[in-house]
Amino acid sequence: MRDFRKEEFETLWRIDQQCFAPGISYSRLELATYLQRPGAFALVADSSSSESGTPNGMSKKGQSAAPTVGFIVAELGSRGAGHIITIDVLPQARGMGAGSLLLQAAEDRLRATNCRAVILETAVDNQSALSFYKRHQYTVIKTLPRYYSNGVDGLVLKKDLLSPS
Repeated sequence: MRDFRKEEFETLWRIDQQCFAPGISYSRLELATYLQRPGAFALVADSSSSESGTPNGMSKKGQSAAPTVGFIVAELGSRGAGHIITIDVLPQARGMGAGSLLLQAAEDRLRATNCRAVILETAVDNQSALSFYKRHQYTVIKTLPRYYSNGVDGLVLKKDLLSPS
């Protein structure tokens, strides 16, 4: 787990395109805008690589020695709540824990800034995401009709960050 570097923007955008259907995936401009919002941060997960010889797949110069398998963009919100903007893990890397590690790291960073809760949105028909968030103690708090540009409704989910996980 590490902080996003600007030079890897295209890699993150390509991952987003693989993770979400048109109408839900972000344009380059949308993703760039979210990454530049005040209070926003992005964390990146690289696959572990035994060839690198260093922890977390990092080379000795601090450059990633392993391919990026996922990322999360979050922001410090107003009124004591954080916001997960997106969490993307390549399909071939799912089920290996990268998503959970990204989510936990983002929650920890938000908690460290005194965020009491975190919210996020997901499509009503994204059953794998809903199952993932339920495992991480998120609950649905409302529905957003036609939230996505393809007309699909969105669900707002929330997690209390002050409660023990």
